[in-house]
Amino acid sequence: MTYARTEPTDQEPDIRARPPLVREFLLVAGLFLAYKFGRQAANGHVEEAFRNAGNVWDLERTLHLPGEGAVQGLLLHSQPLIHAANTYYAAVHFPATALFLVWLYWRRPHHYVRSRRVLAALTGAALVLHLLFPLAPPRMLPAAGLVDTGQAYGPTVYGQTPATDTMANQFAAMPSLHVGWAVMVAVGLIVATRSRWRRLWLLHPALTLLVVVGTANHYWLDAIVVGAMLAVALAVFRLPLSARTAPARQPRPDLRGSVGGAPVPAYAGGGAPGSAAPGAFASAGPSPSFGAAGGSAEPADGADAGSRTPARAGAVR
Repeated sequence: MTYARTEPTDQEPDIRARPPLVREFLLVAGLFLAYKFGRQAANGHVEEAFRNAGNVWDLERTLHLPGEGAVQGLLLHSQPLIHAANTYYAAVHFPATALFLVWLYWRRPHHYVRSRRVLAALTGAALVLHLLFPLAPPRMLPAAGLVDTGQAYGPTVYGQTPATDTMANQFAAMPSLHVGWAVMVAVGLIVATRSRWRRLWLLHPALTLLVVVGTANHYWLDAIVVGAMLAVALAVFRLPLSARTAPARQPRPDLRGSVGGAPVPAYAGGGAPGSAAPGAFASAGPSPSFGAAGGSAEPADGADAGSRTPARAGAVR
């Protein structure tokens, strides 16, 4: 007999929920281009960026946040380790986010739409903050006494002269989209997947945080601010329920007592009105349909014996 599962299986995605592919490609490509060129538009505020950097550094000391130098000191003990951190900073940020969106689009369309909206809102808000609050990273701040690990050990995505860098705005440390996107990737995958190991995706934002601080590209406050901004975006664009906590959708019997086109016996709850209840045959005594005194060997609804056999056979799976 067929029994309902207590946990849904990994079913095929509903392709009807997928937005048009060309439109989504243009939207996501526009998101990445806005990120790149929007940062460049904030270039040129050198004096303001260094003044803000001094204020952020002093605020962190007032708040007794751990010094960024403590993390960098751990990385500098090993040249391969610092090289790996620089590579992670340069090579993982964009590809990981792109692969996250592609996988959601293909396997979890409902989750994809909301995750894309959250990322777009977070990126747009971050670009506005880059324009309003230019900030030099700690690797440029003399008071921090930190090493520019990208220039010293490589690889690096930035030019040697920040003020004239045409590839990226080096004065856009606040907030850290490296951390913001990494947290969103982890949250989105945890919500959209069923694996018992899915919380290991949190290692991605944890590693990203250590990398951006250890390479002196961001302050602790950069990560704290982007975390608050992401929380607001997630509250506005609520993600679907977790695949593990979402209740399984049970098939509903039609008016003829069948489930998904298969016949259901009367004692399974799908019979006509007046038939025996689901638990009617649970006792060890004789069947109420075949009594010794005045009992009838015919079914209660008057059907012949030949019609009974297919009904029982159809109920066994």
